[in-house]
Amino acid sequence: MSELEEFRAAKDIFFRDDPQSPLLSSARREFTGLAYYPPQPLLSFVVIPEVFEEPETLEMQTSDGQVREYQRWAALHFLVEMTAQTLTLYRDPEMGHLFLPFRDATSGTETYGAGRYLDVPETEDGRLLLDFNYAYHPYCAYNENYSCPIPPPENRLPVAIRAGERLPEDAPAH
Repeated sequence: MSELEEFRAAKDIFFRDDPQSPLLSSARREFTGLAYYPPQPLLSFVVIPEVFEEPETLEMQTSDGQVREYQRWAALHFLVEMTAQTLTLYRDPEMGHLFLPFRDATSGTETYGAGRYLDVPETEDGRLLLDFNYAYHPYCAYNENYSCPIPPPENRLPVAIRAGERLPEDAPAH
């Protein structure tokens, strides 16, 4: 089993069995696993972040109308379908981790309409692994009681990122 397959299997167990699962108990009883795109090696990139000299604070809207503050930390440049793309990577000032909220051409049809997230771990050599195979839906995609940051306009890609979590084939788009 690959690292990605192990990650996905562990996430399914968490969603089904853990009391902290975002699924309501009725949904957990019927849960058979999250829907994913097949692994896409061409949507995994090692990037050198273009770190902003003076990170700005951005108030990101959330799904329940609140705002959360994030620092605009770096620009990430990569190619999808031979087209240059750029996303802004944020730092959560409370938790300190790097956070990449994004929307793409699949949002609202094949994936959750408000967008998906990607956690980006820092490395010692300054490069980052931007692996969209680990892209995931926010908890508010599964339970409206969660407050989830909505990807800002600067993180809307015109291309389709067909990697990571997706809506089930029979799910209505939302």
